Amino acid sequence: MPELIIDNLHVSIEGNPIIKGLNLTVRQGEVHAIMGPNGTGKSTLAYSIMGHPNYEITEGDIRIDGKSVLDMAADERSRAGIFLAFQYPVSIPGVTVANFLRTAVNARRRYGEPPQEDISVLEFRKLLKSKMDLLEMEYTFGGRYLNEGFSGGEKKRTEVLQLAVLAPAFAILDETDSGLDIDAIRIVSEGVNALKGPGMGVVVITHYQRILNYIKPDYVHIMFDGRIVESGSEALSLLLEEEGYDWVREKYGQAETA
Repeated sequence: MPELIIDNLHVSIEGNPIIKGLNLTVRQGEVHAIMGPNGTGKSTLAYSIMGHPNYEITEGDIRIDGKSVLDMAADERSRAGIFLAFQYPVSIPGVTVANFLRTAVNARRRYGEPPQEDISVLEFRKLLKSKMDLLEMEYTFGGRYLNEGFSGGEKKRTEVLQLAVLAPAFAILDETDSGLDIDAIRIVSEGVNALKGPGMGVVVITHYQRILNYIKPDYVHIMFDGRIVESGSEALSLLLEEEGYDWVREKYGQAETA
């Protein structure tokens, strides 16, 4: 079974160390939640996995199914099976959701093993409608410009639609619940739940426990000062909901600002 392995990862931004020896293994079919107070490197971890050029990996490795991705650009990592749902998705005026997704699908097909021809308009339309049906989305959504004028909930649902169409091996959800009300969190979570399964591992990065009421984790990890300091079951997230992060700070010291 393919694994996403993060091995002794150290990451710096402009010479400042943020992640300081982080280890994590995610298998397909598993849901891992990474929690922690602000400034502990959670989003830095997400961007580092995806290959953002501003994040310098100074030590350690990131591997998919035994193959290092460190020398891969972000688009290569995407084709290798990594997907990142952004905390703050950007708008792209003039590019419809459907055209954006068809371009992404074709990029994967062209560079696949073996390469494939571009997906036809008819075949893509069937694919997109099937995923929209799964996520209970209106077909008119595909004709809107990507994230332009979208509410916070609509932006996050678009991220989940991308996840559904691209079907990665591993999905990293970077604070997908950020800025959403309870109803929007439930709708987005239902979409993720409809997609997760034996062919996809999920990493949910979050500050709060509330999204985990809907996306049930197999494992919960607490990140603090650039490391995973505690791991356990869903009960660990409930403890954080009840007691907050003060006990983590007392046990492991004051975190540096990321």
